Amino acid sequence: MAKKKKEPAPPSKEWLGTYGDMITLILCFFVMLYNPDEADPLQMAALIASIQGDPTGGGQSLASGRMSDLGNTINSLPAMERGRTLGPSAKKAISLFAPDVKSNKISIRNDERGLIITMISDAFFEQGSAELKLDQARDTLMRVAQFVSSPEMKDKHFRIEGHTDSQPLENSIWPSLWELSTARSTNVLHYLSDFGINERQFSVAGFADTKPLYPDDTPEGRAYNRRIDIIMLDDGHF
Repeated sequence: MAKKKKEPAPPSKEWLGTYGDMITLILCFFVMLYNPDEADPLQMAALIASIQGDPTGGGQSLASGRMSDLGNTINSLPAMERGRTLGPSAKKAISLFAPDVKSNKISIRNDERGLIITMISDAFFEQGSAELKLDQARDTLMRVAQFVSSPEMKDKHFRIEGHTDSQPLENSIWPSLWELSTARSTNVLHYLSDFGINERQFSVAGFADTKPLYPDDTPEGRAYNRRIDIIMLDDGHF
């Protein structure tokens, strides 16, 4: 009778303990390398808004990408210095304007020009008017003045830009959208001046309907295109 072959022993799984230890050590290594201060606060805010279903959160994707920042950096500041300047300012703005962002009065983003605080026009002006609705705008304008007047902003330059949608004006005192957009940005500057900002740090401009953020063929798109942008300018853009 033939002798029965001995079955080979199953492979040892002791290596899994060593492998698990190695993966844990690698994870700990990368956690130690991660510095949360280096995370882009605007991108983090956009991510949080997107997760929470905020309809304004998606607008962050319309901003110029990192390559445009690179071009601006080459022409003006070293990248590390731009990051040190923009990062704290963005964090301060996100914290200070949290009530306005939550109520869709303000959005915050950045592009190659610098940090942009956008005032949604419908919350501050009547259709076709340059007169501020002070009952609704006062608290927000006070926060804007507090932001631009803070000590760390004393050497910064700002530009207030007025924008409209493409709808023609009806029964308006303004000859065209150009005058309306410029008057709105000028009036915002005057009210900020009443709250104590230094006018010498500011310039104003009106762009009418030439720089839309969204397609202008829907009421929602036109509402977001009617806006005031307050831009904390990088050194290469004033």
